Amino acid sequence: MSKFFGYILTPVFYFFFGLMLCIFHPIQWVCFKFFGYKAHKISVDALNFFLTSCQIFLVNSINFKNDFDLPTDRPIIFASNHQSMYDIPSLIWFLRKHHAKFISKIELTKGIPSISINLRLGGGANINRKDNKQAISEIIKLGRRMKDNNWSTVIFPEGTRAKDGQLKTFQFGGVATLLKVVPNALVVPVAIENSWKIVQYGMFPLTTGHALKWTVLKPIEPAGKAPEEITLEIETEIRKVLKQPINYPSIV
Repeated sequence: MSKFFGYILTPVFYFFFGLMLCIFHPIQWVCFKFFGYKAHKISVDALNFFLTSCQIFLVNSINFKNDFDLPTDRPIIFASNHQSMYDIPSLIWFLRKHHAKFISKIELTKGIPSISINLRLGGGANINRKDNKQAISEIIKLGRRMKDNNWSTVIFPEGTRAKDGQLKTFQFGGVATLLKVVPNALVVPVAIENSWKIVQYGMFPLTTGHALKWTVLKPIEPAGKAPEEITLEIETEIRKVLKQPINYPSIV
């Protein structure tokens, strides 16, 4: 039934989702060009509020849970599982007071209304996956901006989306690189549930009637811990929320 209604409601969703991208593209440019970063960020936050709200056209509910008083005067590394492209607008909106930035493929900086201009102007890291030196350099620059401005960054340690909702083993490289530059950053896991179901049949039809959840988990103080240990802790806590088997490291 979810798929059936998806055939009817997906065009409606895409129309309004695309409309928001087109409307906010020139708004972002004007805000940045004439009023600077703060105005641009407000426009991006507003855009992602509307993109998140578009889920109502698919009859999907949005639930964001955060029981922790996270600091705004300290950089934060949010580490999350990744299930679909629809994870990102909600993360930007709900984490807006933390100035959440992303590490994105450089290919996305061209050709996509609103998204490409935000990636170019918003202060994140745009990396060439075929050029490891460039990628590390961009992440280091992002880390410096985090340090200077008390920004946060959202990383997806799985590397690619889990299309069936099953977690892949988390890689520690992103955490390690950022902590080298921003050793005082707080590490905060975020568990995402059910967004993979929206795209389980691909781009069309999207499916309907899902309870989409974003849950902020207990922050991790990185002092005295190796990046591998921190990343395993992130993965373990997210697996608990998703009720998936925990990958314990092998002992040699």
